Amino acid sequence: MTDHYDALETRDPAEREAALLARLPEVLRKAMAAPAYANLLRGTDPVSITSREALAGLPVLRKSELPALHKAAPPFGGFVADTPGSFARLFTSPGPIFEPEGRQADPWRGARALFAAGFREGDVVLNTFSYHLTPGGFIFDASARALGCAVIPAGPGNTEQQFELIEAYRPIGYSGTPDFLKILLDAAATAGRDVSSIKRALVSGAAFPKSLQEEMKSRGVEAYQAFGTADLGLIAFETAAREGMTVNEELILEIVKPGTGDPVAPGDVGEIVVTSLDPHHPWIRLALGDLTAALPGASRCGRTNMRIKGWMGRADQTTKVKGMFVRPEQIAEIGKRHPELGRLRLVVTRAGEADAMTLRAECASAPDALQSEVAATLRAVTKLGGTVELVGTGSLPNDGKLIADER
Repeated sequence: MTDHYDALETRDPAEREAALLARLPEVLRKAMAAPAYANLLRGTDPVSITSREALAGLPVLRKSELPALHKAAPPFGGFVADTPGSFARLFTSPGPIFEPEGRQADPWRGARALFAAGFREGDVVLNTFSYHLTPGGFIFDASARALGCAVIPAGPGNTEQQFELIEAYRPIGYSGTPDFLKILLDAAATAGRDVSSIKRALVSGAAFPKSLQEEMKSRGVEAYQAFGTADLGLIAFETAAREGMTVNEELILEIVKPGTGDPVAPGDVGEIVVTSLDPHHPWIRLALGDLTAALPGASRCGRTNMRIKGWMGRADQTTKVKGMFVRPEQIAEIGKRHPELGRLRLVVTRAGEADAMTLRAECASAPDALQSEVAATLRAVTKLGGTVELVGTGSLPNDGKLIADER
């Protein structure tokens, strides 16, 4: 039994990087055939975008903006050049955001994640993600079938009927949320039903703490987690090394300072931004609003792609202070105006029954005038007054937070 899905997973990182970036100009050209991308990327010469540095100079497209964009120019906000009929399936997610499924095999790039979790050709898989309008069920269904598995399209809920399916088909694999896996195992134990055929699982869509992972293992199920979205499919996944998540092939993943498109320093927490290389439906620097950090070095499992720590919270920390919104990009702008500062964190509290905010800023050395200068910039950028506290380098946590609402 091979340990890897294919040779792409173990190639030299420089070879992978060169291959991805070589495809980028043509994908950009295809993207700019769509009116919204043509407008967003106006003035961009696709031929010149052949490095991560050049890619980082392009604007980000925020997932949080998609509902309004899709409503203004249905169904895809002008970001897809082809007609809806050119796709295989058409979905909607809360927002609403409208997502098309491509006609190619494994359109959501999930077969690798299932393989890394131990799924193999000929396995029977119980898929409990929803098949109703949203793409979740179809993401894992198509991925399992691309791997050569047979899929039980169970969907969530109705444990009694799930037990009948499990006892009849004896699936070895489970895909769904970790919460529903626990519900299923607990209900089976209570009802005296046999679900012992399930030996491995790929879970997503909810937190999967170490404690729950260990509980699943104690009950005979080796469960791995994957990180994905309805827009992009499977973005990163756990492997047998259990060291963070390996980024999927065919994607360019960046980690940027929240509220900006600027890459973070190696190891720092930031927002996930993804560029996909599907010319039929490309995503160019889609900012997901999720936080993570890159892990150094290669995985012990032999896969050589970038690794991330996994989901570490939300990047959208927008909060309202004295009736006005304060956004992460505003705090990032203060940092740009004062490059001598390191990490920044705006702490919002209550003082005397009124909102109050303090900008904590790392600084190696603090000239006498710097505190008042930063306070003036804080007021100019946010239109709100606040105090500034200069702290030593390394004093603030590396968690990607620019705004901490402690009210």
